[in-house]
Amino acid sequence: MNDIFSIRLRQARTIRQLSVDDLGKMVNLSKQEILQYEDGSSKPDGAALIKFSKALGLSLDFFFRPVSVSIESVEFRKRNSLTGMEIEAIKEIVKDRLESFLEIEAIVDEPARNSFVSKHIVECEDDVFPLAERLKKAWGIGEDGINNVIETLEDNNIKVVEVDASGDFDGLSGFANGKIPFIVLNKNVGSERKRFTALHELAHLLFDCNCMDKRDEEDLCSLFANEMLISKKVFFRKIGENRRDISLLELKDLQVQFGISIDALMCKAKSLNVITKERYGYFRKKKAEDPALKKEVEESRYKEESPKRFERLVHKALASDLISMSKCASLLNVSVVKFREDLMLM
Repeated sequence: MNDIFSIRLRQARTIRQLSVDDLGKMVNLSKQEILQYEDGSSKPDGAALIKFSKALGLSLDFFFRPVSVSIESVEFRKRNSLTGMEIEAIKEIVKDRLESFLEIEAIVDEPARNSFVSKHIVECEDDVFPLAERLKKAWGIGEDGINNVIETLEDNNIKVVEVDASGDFDGLSGFANGKIPFIVLNKNVGSERKRFTALHELAHLLFDCNCMDKRDEEDLCSLFANEMLISKKVFFRKIGENRRDISLLELKDLQVQFGISIDALMCKAKSLNVITKERYGYFRKKKAEDPALKKEVEESRYKEESPKRFERLVHKALASDLISMSKCASLLNVSVVKFREDLMLM
């Protein structure tokens, strides 16, 4: 029989990427005892609870918080080297963060409003451009680009979560409880990559590509992200209509202004016939062979972005005397001492 504690214990172990044996050694319990706690056939006493809490680095509240979020059919943007254990850990972290998000929204009585996110049939490149244009108009995005992609997503009621992951993970997206749109990003990547990934994942939320090959769908999502960051009209306005090449200096200027990587800009230049496929191939080959060029091309030159809405709601609840300082710390997954120290610095 599964109860809340057994579900949470398995979740916590998955989040920390521990085997049953690993956890058993950390808390001085046998594998059989851990399995009995996880299947609900054994109940922990106070001493065992404290052991699990300390070993897993999670508050006691975590183990008894009702389960309120399910995520299914998520879209991962990752490299093949990302392990199954890492994938499952990220999923469980996301569920935990989204549960906290929904909890604080209920506390401050500030639920997310309806957003533009609904499915649109996309079958080819020609379907992508008008959808990007309509979304920009609906969200009030002008030709100067998107100043802050993550803030724009949060302003339009998409929950954005950052996770501390390896470079093999870019992002994922889906609908929590079948209706709440969310996007997950890797906090450890450069700003341009993070912005592009966020919009690529937005495309997965928007696109209905059920009949399409997976590789083709990924290409269309990347095209959408590229177009959202700098439209082809603006691209030509910036560099001129009749071009047959583009300089690294021009690419850097566009990167700084629009927060899009040089790699993505070169891809756009190829798709718009500003450069030939051969020229693009030479760029890729030269970058792979020249470490100095690779470093220069992949350098991040745009300001950092991170989600703010969840933390803002937590502080709003505290300032309104709706929750205690210990509850704030629990929601933010920090110690009360750390939370108090951070509060004093504000």
